[in-house]
Amino acid sequence: MTRAYRLTPVVRFFNALLRRLVPLGVVPGGVALLATAGCRTGRRHTTPVTPLEHAGRRYLVSPFGTRPWVLNVRASGEAELRTGRRRERVALTEVVDAATAGPVLRRYLAANRITADSFDATPDSPVEAFEAEAARHPVFLVRPPGTSAGRSGSATPPG
Repeated sequence: MTRAYRLTPVVRFFNALLRRLVPLGVVPGGVALLATAGCRTGRRHTTPVTPLEHAGRRYLVSPFGTRPWVLNVRASGEAELRTGRRRERVALTEVVDAATAGPVLRRYLAANRITADSFDATPDSPVEAFEAEAARHPVFLVRPPGTSAGRSGSATPPG
């Protein structure tokens, strides 16, 4: 059974540390800062994320479920990714198809084992186990602003 995500003092400390280190470009593992506008206040919020390349596309995964950044992205469909001094405006489309999200989640967990407690599946589980968990771990397709998400906004990979 997965552990519920809790924003503990240790997690708060590391998030604050990452918010300071990412702009300097000294964070390993491809960590970036995601800046979103609050869906109710419009206030800017930043959170560390780990963008993932899969099947020639970039994705963001919320391994801890529906967090505030997920709600903000769902409301606006856009955000800013920052790595070092590089800032990139992006459009984000939620992947609603479990068959598309499953392989992305599997790859995410394999690359980010520190989040394993948030998944029932293990990195060695079949993709079907990740498809079963897709509703609990939002996945977003990252694309340039103003580009199409694909068929019916489902963010399905080409092919």
